[in-house]
Amino acid sequence: MAITHEIKAESRKDEGKGASRRLRHAAYVPAVVYGAGKAPQSIQIEHNTILLAARHEWFFSSVLDLNIDGNVEKVLVRDWQKHPYKQQMLHMDFQRVDQNALLRTSVPLHFLNQETSPAGKTSHVVVSHALTEIEVSCLPKDLPEFIEVDLASLKEGDIVHLSQIKLPAGVTSVQLALGEEHDIAVVTAQAVKEEVDETPAADAAGEADKK
Repeated sequence: MAITHEIKAESRKDEGKGASRRLRHAAYVPAVVYGAGKAPQSIQIEHNTILLAARHEWFFSSVLDLNIDGNVEKVLVRDWQKHPYKQQMLHMDFQRVDQNALLRTSVPLHFLNQETSPAGKTSHVVVSHALTEIEVSCLPKDLPEFIEVDLASLKEGDIVHLSQIKLPAGVTSVQLALGEEHDIAVVTAQAVKEEVDETPAADAAGEADKK
């Protein structure tokens, strides 16, 4: 059963930069909810609520239950603005979700068993993650919080392509739907050759010639 993540919010009438500044001083985050054929709605959320939720991966990749004055709407986080150096969220945008319509969003990848794979246990092999998330299309009920990529059998020279990632039922890759040429590399395991410094040997030969 899918996990429900609820975020509590309040509706607001005051808008504009001045109103937003007052909200931030009062430890609230101004936000907007839009989409699903409804008018945009201005809301406010306690900053601590956002700060705690934003520490979790699911906050940015899952369908959330946004509880506005007791009325719950299904939403996705679509945009956010953070302070350049303070631990402060300045503004957020939420998009309403139609439960019967396909949605497109990015889902994080979780890489498993890399360190115990043949490539991971080989000292001269570097495992690189070309992607850490992929864009998917699915119904809201099928949206996964993350997608696992098992690298247990990864060995030197291997390349894991997008088409090799096992997606949950009802979930498709947006890029792969565009054609085979979009089947890009997600993980590579490449050997790294150590450069040998021949200068000391050459210097030693030169000193020997002088003697």
